[in-house]
Amino acid sequence: MAHKSIIFFVTLLFLAMLTGLSFGQEDNETDAVITDLTATTSDTDVLLFGTLRNSFNEEMIEGLHSGVPVHFSFFVELHEQTNTWSDKLLVSHSFTHTLTYDTLKETYRVELEEDNRKILYFTSLLDAQKALNELNGIKMLPLSRLTPDSTYTLQVRAELFNKTLPLSLQHVVPFISWWDIKTDWQKLKFKY
Repeated sequence: MAHKSIIFFVTLLFLAMLTGLSFGQEDNETDAVITDLTATTSDTDVLLFGTLRNSFNEEMIEGLHSGVPVHFSFFVELHEQTNTWSDKLLVSHSFTHTLTYDTLKETYRVELEEDNRKILYFTSLLDAQKALNELNGIKMLPLSRLTPDSTYTLQVRAELFNKTLPLSLQHVVPFISWWDIKTDWQKLKFKY
C-alpha cells in the first residue's frame, strides 16, 4: 500500500512540473508594481526615482534565510515623443539589485549594480528590503541630450527572480522556477 502512495505522489509531482505549476505561489505575487515614479534633473543629468512595492513573499524570505540570494532586475527606457508613429529611444538601462543574508553574522547585504556595485549592510530585513526596492537618483542621461519643449516618456519595469535553486534541490525539481515575477511597464510623461 505504501508503494502505491509513493508512486502516486511521484506521478503527481511529475504532472505538476509538466503543466508548469509551481508550489507555494500565491495570486498576490503578481501584484508587484513600481510606484512613486518621478523624473527630475540635477545640474547635469535627468534622474529617476521610484519604489518597487509588493515584491516579497514568504518563500523568498525563507529562501533568503536558507542562503538563496534574491535578485531584482530593473529595466528603464527614456523615449522622446516624435511626430511619427514611433517614439525615439534615447537611452535604455538595465541593472540588478541583489540581497543576500549572512547566517553567521545575521546581516543582510544589498548590492546596487547601477551605483558602481555599491554594497549596503543591514541588521533589519525591512531596511534591507527598502534599499533593495528603491530607485534612488538613477542617472538616465545628460541634460544636453534633451531638446527644449519636447515631451518624453520614461518607463520602468522590474523582474523579480531567483537564478538558481539550492544545489540539493536542482536535481529533484529541475523544472520549477521560484518566484519569477514581472511587473508591468510603469510610464511617466514629462516635458523638458
